[in-house]
Amino acid sequence: MGQIIVRNLDYKVIADLKARAAASNASLEQTAREIPTASAIPDSEECWRRIDAVRARTGEVEGDSSTLIREDRDTR
Repeated sequence: MGQIIVRNLDYKVIADLKARAAASNASLEQTAREIPTASAIPDSEECWRRIDAVRARTGEVEGDSSTLIREDRDTR
């Protein structure tokens, strides 16, 4: 896992983070870790945009894959 250092945080921000951590019965470090982690995860709109981009590159898929899926399941 990587590390980052955030300098020059306003004392009000730190106090708010401490209050948020205490309210959720978590440590300040855990609370501070969750915020950028949550913001780095794409929202559903971004996910669909990426899916649509892949679909545009691959084009229309023809045929019925259910036979192949059943065959694959039977081999497991």
